[in-house]
Amino acid sequence: MPASQILIVRLGAMGDIVHTLPAAAALKNGHPQSRLTWVVEPQWAPLLEENPFLDRVLPFRRERFFESLRELRAERYDFAVDFQGLVKSAVVARLAKPGRIFGFAGGIARERAASLFYSNRVTTTAVHMVDMRLDLAAAAGARKAAPVFPLPPGRAEGALPCGEFVLASPLAGWRSKQWPMEHYAELASRLRSLGIPLVLNGPPAARADLSQVPGAVLHCSGIAGLIDATRRAAAVIGVDSGPLHLAAALNKPGVAIYGPTDPAINGPYGDSLQVLRAPDAVTSYKRGGEPDTSMWKALPELVFEALKAGLLVR
Repeated sequence: MPASQILIVRLGAMGDIVHTLPAAAALKNGHPQSRLTWVVEPQWAPLLEENPFLDRVLPFRRERFFESLRELRAERYDFAVDFQGLVKSAVVARLAKPGRIFGFAGGIARERAASLFYSNRVTTTAVHMVDMRLDLAAAAGARKAAPVFPLPPGRAEGALPCGEFVLASPLAGWRSKQWPMEHYAELASRLRSLGIPLVLNGPPAARADLSQVPGAVLHCSGIAGLIDATRRAAAVIGVDSGPLHLAAALNKPGVAIYGPTDPAINGPYGDSLQVLRAPDAVTSYKRGGEPDTSMWKALPELVFEALKAGLLVR
C-alpha cells in the first residue's frame, strides 16, 4: 500500500522515542518515496535531529495549540501511526485528519480508550517495546530488517574528564526505579582505585541533588550534551530511564540496574549492557517516592565487579 505522506505520533519521552526509532526507519524503508513526519513534544525534538529517515520533525506545543494544529494540518497524510497508545497521542493523530490511523488494539495500547480512535487496530505477541513497535510499523507496510537507531552526534556541553570515564544518569521518572545515591558514592570510590572517574549526568535542575555524591564528577547538560557524553564514555551505569536506553541504542558497554520494572519488556535493547536485578525483585511498576527495596540489593561491589568483568580488565 504505497503512501506519499505518513505521520508518526510519539510525543515523548526519551526512552520511548529511542525505542521507536527502528520502527520509523522501517516505515521509511517500506515506503521509500513517502514524506515522513514525526510529531513530538518540543523538549524531545533534539533526539530526532539529523535523522536520515525523517523528512519533517514537527514540535507540538500544547501552550500554542492552534498554531501547532495549523502546522500539523499543513500536509495531508495518507495514514498516521500512533506509537504511544495514549488518548492524548491518539487525539493528536485524529486531529491531523489522516486517511487511516494505525495503533495497538485495546488490550495492548497503554490506555485502552486510545484504540477507539484507530481505524486499524494491531495486535502483537512481541515482548520488548522495540519489537512491539516494529510489529505495529509492519502492519502499516514497514519493511522488516535489523533494527537501526539513527541518533544525532550530540554536542559537547560542560567539561568531561580527558581520559576514560564511566557515565551514570541516576535520575528516573519514578524514584522507585532509581539506584540509591549512597551506592554511587561507593562505586565512585571503587572506580577511583582503577584511576577511572565516575561522571554523574543530569539536567541543570538536578545539580543540587547530584552534587551531594562525594567523589563523582558532576556533568549537567541537555539532551545534546548527554548524547555527546554517552558516546565518549568508556562504559555506562544506568537504571530504567531514557539515558540508559540511549546508551543501549549506541551499543555502549556497562551495567543496567533493574528493580520494579521488567527488563524483558523495558530493558536495554541488544546485548551490550549487562542487566543486574535482585532475584527476589517484584515486577510491580509501582511509582514509589523512594528507591524500591530491590534497587538497594544491587550492591556497589556487584556493579563494580560486573564493570570489571565486562570492560575494565583488558
